[in-house]
Amino acid sequence: MSPLATTRFEAFSGEHLVLLAIFLAGLVVAAARGRAHRNTGTEVRVRRTAAAALAGVAVAMQAYQLTPADFDIDTSLPLALCDVATVSAVIALWTRDRRAAAFTYYVGLTLTIQGILTPSLAEGFPHPRYFGFWALHFCVVWTASYLTWGLGLTPTWRMYRFAVLATATWAVTVFCFNVVADTNYGYLNAKPGSASLLDLMGPWPWYVLVEVAVIAAAWAALLTLPWRPATRRSVERQAERI
Repeated sequence: MSPLATTRFEAFSGEHLVLLAIFLAGLVVAAARGRAHRNTGTEVRVRRTAAAALAGVAVAMQAYQLTPADFDIDTSLPLALCDVATVSAVIALWTRDRRAAAFTYYVGLTLTIQGILTPSLAEGFPHPRYFGFWALHFCVVWTASYLTWGLGLTPTWRMYRFAVLATATWAVTVFCFNVVADTNYGYLNAKPGSASLLDLMGPWPWYVLVEVAVIAAAWAALLTLPWRPATRRSVERQAERI
């Protein structure tokens, strides 16, 4: 462990509970803030300021992890799905692109939240990786809340299919990289060392298949289906205006 890390982070410690409280408060604030300035000039300024800030944090964290003092091929490359979600969050905030917003929504509200609840984080306060981990994980989910409940970029079945296809493409690509480089990004080739929900899904490779099935089902049943009535009402309102 780096000498910068004075303590090892412990899941569900008092420190973790404080972080979870901050996370939940941020979810509410992000949605409320988005609703307050939806479709206004202020929205554009806020979105792009947030995009620039998130990109700045991500680039700074990535640059630090590539320094000789910190580089570790097992953890320093931006190949985790949450890293991809960070990129999609920046794109969605800057452009309001629905596909990027949907990918951020689906990944953020499942896998990123899983990382927040059961973090695989060796470094504790005040290590830079500690701040980077929490800042990026929090911001991905806060962005999903802001875009979805704040700005009204709600998911559709088309966006669901896009997110599933994009995630499958990522999984195949990263799995192959893991095999070649002997790494374990995305925990596609082995389970994390700390406790996680993957422990409930059996040994490798079965837990990967179970996780894929569970995620696809959850995205459909919990994160897409509930929006169908709202989508139908929106279409009907648009038809009435024509």
